[in-house]
Amino acid sequence: MSSVRRARPEDAEEVLRLRQVMIDSLFTADSSTAWHGESLPTLKSKLGDPDADFVAFVVDHPERPGALACLVAGTIEYRIGRAADPRGQVGFVFSVATDPDARRRGYARACMTTLLEWFRERGARRVQLTASPEAEPLYVSLGFRPKPDPLLELTL
Repeated sequence: MSSVRRARPEDAEEVLRLRQVMIDSLFTADSSTAWHGESLPTLKSKLGDPDADFVAFVVDHPERPGALACLVAGTIEYRIGRAADPRGQVGFVFSVATDPDARRRGYARACMTTLLEWFRERGARRVQLTASPEAEPLYVSLGFRPKPDPLLELTL
């Protein structure tokens, strides 16, 4: 298996491609890629900052040089501490995507394991994510548990 590595600025277009793979698998009405151009400069900047609270881990595609097989991205957010988490560092996982022709090879698990270690190294004591039904078994096998969270969202 290819090894997991931290994504670099030159991976940004491939990161966006794999993010679109994830979006297309979840939201059939949101398949536009017009936003990629506007997102690219910020993503390149974030990928180039080794101290950022954002990170992406990837696996290079074994059959397509220059392409990525898998992407896992995450961020650390600060929330006011509490007894169980006085530092208030919370990891959030998003954009877990594997190229359709590279699935079932353990890439997502390897990237997730690397991301979870990155969270631990930075003091996160909790990690959250939203899972599709297809991906939930992977996350449960890594120790994630459903939480009855009354999440509300406002789009501005």
